[in-house]
Amino acid sequence: MVPAAPPAVPPEVYQDAQAILDSALRGDRDGVVGRFEAALNRGGLRSAYDVACCLAATMVGDNVPSGFAALDFPDIETARYDARWVARFVSAYANADAPTGQALFGAAMADGWLAECLTTLAGSTVATLRRRSQGL
Repeated sequence: MVPAAPPAVPPEVYQDAQAILDSALRGDRDGVVGRFEAALNRGGLRSAYDVACCLAATMVGDNVPSGFAALDFPDIETARYDARWVARFVSAYANADAPTGQALFGAAMADGWLAECLTTLAGSTVATLRRRSQGL
């Protein structure tokens, strides 16, 4: 039996991710949060999760090492909640560990930190893009 293809990501997800990055580049936190809320209202948690995965994919880039990617974040346990969340979410994405990514997403929502985590993810993505453009 041939496994079913994964469901296609709707084009709105990519549009949301681009709009979030545009807002983050301008330093428009309200724009970032508003676009995530629009995704959430349109497609529920799945849509917001897919947008977060697009941002993680942008951070990780095309050169994903094969095998397990280790999280290299000294003293992660002393970092703010949102910083720990971003590091772990991106690590889960890089390792193609959707169950962990989904669990992190659900935990941030249950803890009341999802908006802050997603905003930090957007800011971290922009910082990564800036470093890449500078050849760092």
